[in-house]
Amino acid sequence: SLASTAITCFTRGLDLRKETEDVLCPANCPLWQFYVFGDGVYASLSSVCGAAIHRGVITNAGGAVRVQTLPGQENYPAVNANGIQSQVLTRWASSFSVTRTTNTALEAVGRSVSTARPSTGKRPKKPLDKKAGNKDCKADIAFLIDGSYNIGQRRFNLQKNFVGKVAVMLGIGTEGPHVGVVQASEHPKIEFYLKNFTAAKEVLFAIKELGFRGGNSNTGKALKHTAQKFFSLENGARKGIPKIIVVFLDGWPSDDIEEAGIVAREFGVNVFIVSVAKPTAEELGMVQDIGFVDKAVCRNNGFFSYQMPTWFGTTKYVKPLVQKLCSHEQMLCSKTCYNSVNIGFLIDGSSSVGDSNFRLVLEFVSNVAKAFEISDIGSKIAAVQFTYDQRTEFSFTDYTTKEKVLAAIRNIRYMSGGTATGDAISFTTRNVFGPMKDGPNKNFLVVLTDGQSYDDVRAPAAAAQKAGITVFSVGVAWAPLDDLKDMASEPKESHTFFTREFTGLEQMVPDIIRGICKDFLDSKQ
Repeated sequence: SLASTAITCFTRGLDLRKETEDVLCPANCPLWQFYVFGDGVYASLSSVCGAAIHRGVITNAGGAVRVQTLPGQENYPAVNANGIQSQVLTRWASSFSVTRTTNTALEAVGRSVSTARPSTGKRPKKPLDKKAGNKDCKADIAFLIDGSYNIGQRRFNLQKNFVGKVAVMLGIGTEGPHVGVVQASEHPKIEFYLKNFTAAKEVLFAIKELGFRGGNSNTGKALKHTAQKFFSLENGARKGIPKIIVVFLDGWPSDDIEEAGIVAREFGVNVFIVSVAKPTAEELGMVQDIGFVDKAVCRNNGFFSYQMPTWFGTTKYVKPLVQKLCSHEQMLCSKTCYNSVNIGFLIDGSSSVGDSNFRLVLEFVSNVAKAFEISDIGSKIAAVQFTYDQRTEFSFTDYTTKEKVLAAIRNIRYMSGGTATGDAISFTTRNVFGPMKDGPNKNFLVVLTDGQSYDDVRAPAAAAQKAGITVFSVGVAWAPLDDLKDMASEPKESHTFFTREFTGLEQMVPDIIRGICKDFLDSKQ
């Protein structure tokens, strides 16, 4: 069959839709960027073309591959083969295998699929592609350049040349990376935003035009300012694209950078530090915090810090830095609790609540939901109301915008009836969280009740927690503390909430949001 799909270097098994699919891998995929898990049977998280090269089905010249979906398994092994080191994965929900498809017509097509690296101009390029940029590198990047007296005018110009080379090699374009520049000195100055230019030529010109400001190197102040102000949607940040700040530092910062690093992580920004001319032994006494790099980077795992001895002869440092910035899967800070959780609300609709209090409960649910970035690729919200019976008001996949979720919460009608909380937890675990269990988001259940349950809550809550759901219990009025504690996840104290009056729910909102974020972060460490 000639009906094969051209894919990119980064297409994963889980991105393919059919049981068996014939695909075409492009040529010249950068081997170091492949994420492959397993050997022969690959976790569907793996890059398809990476797995095909690892298996020896194709070489790096690309070509046709048949992909067969297989069930998930445990303990995918790590094996080095054909220049690719696959990685260990304890378990994944689905797998695939790769085999050759013998069809010379396909091979020919395979060659003409555009490659991951910009071509060297041997083939006439469609002008359209140039505009689109390097689609395999998805990133919104702020270059935070050093404009302090530390660096001085001359090295400032060398820094600009280096940043220009990095910008060109990234392959900036409408569908590729977007970049902006912020200059750090006494006070930070945003020189241009992501939305200002989408062509490398324009960016290069804008970088050449930058003037040196001088002053102290208040890198911390500039980093915090950039994390908070630079990546807004109105300034051109794109939904679902990793946000990156590359901090260039000549010497060391004059101010504290640790708090700025924390702010950046909270905002879902990946911070890289490129340090040039590290402080010498004699200078260390002047540095107020020797561990400044480790405290500011996204993760202190070696990936996010980068060193160059001087600003001279930096050309060889361009490509490795670009490769890091384009490694989508390594951007560990893009996922924050605000954009990577599923929160299910289990709402007591029993007759003891009453109409006006039920409104206060819905207001509480809205206020918690409002704090999260709800979208098809972000956080998701679901709600179930229960008496003796259960009613799914809306599931995680029903609404993918904040407005629609909030409208759906407002429209929930009060049921009135008995209280079977245990049954309701089991129902929610099975029907609402069940379909989400292999998804990327972390699962949370917030149970709201105002009284004693007629059935056992302990076993259903334990089953929910075993299924990977973190449970917060929120009790009002006559809800017994024992029930609340039995339902809540460990540590019980921080997952159990109680208020005498329904009006007290409002004060709990920030604590619940903080609790969800804390659990999310703990699960990531």
